[in-house]
Amino acid sequence: MRWEWRAWRERLLHLWRGSLRVRTIVLTVVLSALAVSVIGVLISSSVRSNLFDSRRDQVLAESGRAADQAQRMFTNAAELGDGVDVQATADSALDAVQRSTTASYLALIRTARQDAPVLVENRASFVDFTDRFVSADLRATVLQNAGTTVAWQPVAIQREAGAVPGITTAAAIDTVLSGDYELYLVYDLSDVQQTLDFVQGILVAAGIALVGIFGGVAYLVVRLVVGPVRVAADVSEKLAAGDLEERLPVKGEDELATLARSFNRMADSLQSQIRQLADLSRVQQRFVSDVSHELRTPLTTIRLAGDVLYDQRADFPPTTARTAELLHTQVERFEAMLADLLEMSRYDAGAVELEMDPTNLVRLVEESISAVEPLALERGSEIRLVAPGGYFEADVDARRIRRILQNLLGNAIDHGESKPIVVYVDSDERAVAIAVRDYGVGMKPEHVERVFDRFWRADPSRQRTTGGTGLGLAISLEDAAAHGGDLAVWSEPGQGTCFRLTIPRRRGDQLTGVSPLGLPPDPEVAA
Repeated sequence: MRWEWRAWRERLLHLWRGSLRVRTIVLTVVLSALAVSVIGVLISSSVRSNLFDSRRDQVLAESGRAADQAQRMFTNAAELGDGVDVQATADSALDAVQRSTTASYLALIRTARQDAPVLVENRASFVDFTDRFVSADLRATVLQNAGTTVAWQPVAIQREAGAVPGITTAAAIDTVLSGDYELYLVYDLSDVQQTLDFVQGILVAAGIALVGIFGGVAYLVVRLVVGPVRVAADVSEKLAAGDLEERLPVKGEDELATLARSFNRMADSLQSQIRQLADLSRVQQRFVSDVSHELRTPLTTIRLAGDVLYDQRADFPPTTARTAELLHTQVERFEAMLADLLEMSRYDAGAVELEMDPTNLVRLVEESISAVEPLALERGSEIRLVAPGGYFEADVDARRIRRILQNLLGNAIDHGESKPIVVYVDSDERAVAIAVRDYGVGMKPEHVERVFDRFWRADPSRQRTTGGTGLGLAISLEDAAAHGGDLAVWSEPGQGTCFRLTIPRRRGDQLTGVSPLGLPPDPEVAA
């Protein structure tokens, strides 16, 4: 049950967060229901108060007239002398009161603590009349206001179907010959309650109908407004996916139509600019590719001539020999630049195909370290390999992974400040990670953000040992992406830099979860 409740809660939260229509309709219904409820309560309270006050005033007036009638009968009987039967007069008075009023019950109770002779017995509709309908406060009020006003109190009258509201009125009666008595009349207000229930039922039905109408109106309004917004969102998604021919339908002359026209003009402008940029990019790619290919032929000739001069440099004067050495170095750099440009043009054209084979990455890393180790020792940097063990074999294009490692190791040697360089290799069941960590100058945050940009260098004036064209990291990033992997960087000024390559172990898999290595890796692993 708990899981089912959580699942339902998640569904409701997703529906609430993901649908503007649902939020608008629900809020409209809730707020309208709250407003209708408040108004209904106020109207019901006002009607109840008016009905009760009207019925109470009617009952008090009727009770006052009945009390006056009874008082006149006792006064007239007393004027006839001592031979009058006071009890018979009391009975006649009560009968007259009962006939002239709508009271359900009545009682004539002798007032306590008086010296007059008891000539009239207490009379009530039933035995426990005073316990059910007369409170001590009401009796005290009668004595306090004797002969002036009619007192009253609300009571509950028990019926077979349940309790109904009622009012008990009380008035003081002077029997003259038998002392003071209290006349109590109990009135049934069930008719008032029925009227109030009817009014409240009408209010509830009207309130539900109003809330339903508000909800329907909100639905129609939201459909008119949110519908075009949803269509715009769908068209935007298609545009973002590359379907540049999608446009919004334009209907009418209202604000939504104006929005659709503006959106379509924006889409036309974006389509035109994207096409221009695409054409320019294709021209640029073709230019780079063509130039790179065209330069290879004269470069080969220059390379052959330069090699001849370089091999015979010992027979040249020192100045000419040095010139031959510089020519040889720059030709090699020119060849590397052309190779990088051709590689980038292949990536830009989407013409890269990987030659995937199961490869032990630890062995591949060892070979890459061996290739650059003499250069690292010349710069005073020791390269250490840390491979704790695990699933090191992965389906990769060994040539491209080796190129990534050569770029990362070359950068570490150039910027490592003759400090140790640590290469980490670790893996899990789904991914393999390689990290190259140096403890050199590091980079500023703004440099880290641009480190994979083409032809960008953090410090162009810095002397480099491994040469470079400014395309190495950009190509490495493309190589990592081609494997479905990721190339990340961490750097802090004065603390060094760490590049981490993470690739899936199987071809076609997607990286999920956390990389097997931290960024930077935990130093304790290398201890």
